[in-house]
Amino acid sequence: GAAIINRAPRFSSLFGIAVYRKCSSGYPNISLSAPLPGIPKPVFAAVDSHEQCETKITTLENGLKVASQNKFGQFCTVGILVNSGSRHETKYPSGIAHFLEKLAFSSTAQYGSKDEILLTLEKHGGICDCQTSRDTTMYAVSAEVKGLDTVVSLLSDAVLQPRLLDEEIEMTRMAVRFELEDLSMRPDPELLLTEMIHAAAYRGNTVGLPRFCPVESVEKIDKKLLHMYLQSYYCPERMVLAGVGIEHEQLVACARKYLLNVKPVWGASTPTNVDLSVAQYTGGIVRMDMSDVSLGPTPIPELTHIMIGLESCSFLEDDFIPFAVLNMMMGGGGSFSAGGPGKGMFTRLYLNVLNRHHWMYNATSYHHSYEDTGLLCIHASADPRQVREMVEILTREFIQMAGTAGEMELERAKTQLKSMLMMNLESRPVIFEDVGRQVLATGKRKLPHELCDLISNVTASDIKRVTTKMLCSKPAVAALGDLTEMPSYEHIQAALSSKDGHLPRMYRLFR
Repeated sequence: GAAIINRAPRFSSLFGIAVYRKCSSGYPNISLSAPLPGIPKPVFAAVDSHEQCETKITTLENGLKVASQNKFGQFCTVGILVNSGSRHETKYPSGIAHFLEKLAFSSTAQYGSKDEILLTLEKHGGICDCQTSRDTTMYAVSAEVKGLDTVVSLLSDAVLQPRLLDEEIEMTRMAVRFELEDLSMRPDPELLLTEMIHAAAYRGNTVGLPRFCPVESVEKIDKKLLHMYLQSYYCPERMVLAGVGIEHEQLVACARKYLLNVKPVWGASTPTNVDLSVAQYTGGIVRMDMSDVSLGPTPIPELTHIMIGLESCSFLEDDFIPFAVLNMMMGGGGSFSAGGPGKGMFTRLYLNVLNRHHWMYNATSYHHSYEDTGLLCIHASADPRQVREMVEILTREFIQMAGTAGEMELERAKTQLKSMLMMNLESRPVIFEDVGRQVLATGKRKLPHELCDLISNVTASDIKRVTTKMLCSKPAVAALGDLTEMPSYEHIQAALSSKDGHLPRMYRLFR
């Protein structure tokens, strides 16, 4: 940039035509609007706009789906997504998915250690990662396009041929124990409340099962148990090989080479043992009373956190889009969020809650959605003495969702949702996850412009309809902190069944 700026005085512009002034070195006058002599004519990459955004999908003979999305650049993101997560652990001790996440990219049949894998990826400028959620396990690698063959070979090895050595499992036990200890000593309210609200909403089934390994399961999980689990869930028909930034034919060729006739280390798959339970929404309350817990020498501030949720819908239903718009319209955040355009300062939880009640530290809306259910919740935090008032404010907000949404706030929420969608899909790893998850769940992918059209078509009556239906479900409540002033579950349920969302009156003889 500096070189261009320093050369600027040599140019002059007259009526939009740039003219090169002859300088002391004796160069001839050349008009910059004419092609330079002796320079070959440039060839520009051209692509049909439809082809550019189309996601190509191929199903191999063994049932494995290969999905790709081309994106110009010298790097690609490739990974294997498996339809397996903590919701599938009904017949096993909870925590297997947590263990597998920690064990990912350890020694395999081809690679002697994790370091060997990282050194191999380093040659192609690559990095690897594994993430598990309640319903999906994702092994991903970002590397140079030229290293695609090595990347797919490595992924196949990491997913289907892990050694699961005793010392690796022992190291994982130590890592899991440390993580659990860290969480109990420095509680992360958001993480804990998300776990608790799922446990309350789906008591003891599917997505209500713990995502983190419980302390009592740490010693139970061994190689034999992991192999039994992998045999049921890590079969080709439950997997998708997804790639972004590569040619589809190349990815299919690599899949055929490394994933078609590969026998996993645990033997033949037994997909008949797969748990096909459908999520049963129960509602209920999970409390973690910390009124007698010291939060250290300077607990600033000592807050009580409450999360209230109601059943929404699965991401496969048409109502998923109106719920996403409703979640955006509620918005919210922390009381210390910096203002500015696009920060959600005009969302309901800011206007009606944080701006009016200075004592509230947080009010944020979340929408968790799965293939057979969903949960819309609001998380709030305040001083323990004001818990009752805070809960009433939340119940009132839920009741007001069923009113008619204003034209301006609805349009703002729709525009914000579309811009967030498009902004996120600028990132290659996000496109990869979107392609993989959609193809794994539905066998196809809805493109961004189709989703934007669906968002644009949401009306105020759609919001009213989905909210009215949602308010018929029993509430799920998670409470963390000093719960001395916490209203009972029955009172919260009564408030959400009333017209105005007010908690029933309590008369006390002594305060």
